[in-house]
Amino acid sequence: VELSCIIKSIATPDPRIEWKKIRDGETSYVFFENKMQGDFVTRAEILSRTSLVIKNTTRMDTATYRCEVAAPSDTKTIDEINIQLTVQ
Repeated sequence: VELSCIIKSIATPDPRIEWKKIRDGETSYVFFENKMQGDFVTRAEILSRTSLVIKNTTRMDTATYRCEVAAPSDTKTIDEINIQLTVQ
């Protein structure tokens, strides 16, 4: 599955991007400090700096995924998007 976090009009040359997984009220890192975390290390990757690709998804991957972007040089310095993933 591919989850996309599209970034437009960035004045910051290298914005910080983080992905988090929120499930049952608990938040865990998926992509933090430019590397995959936890069980995502072996089955996920970042494409084109903004898309999270999770391979071999299972029902345990059902969650809300949050993409957070920090761009200090932009007018809007921090933004986020939540994507609900449901694996049947």
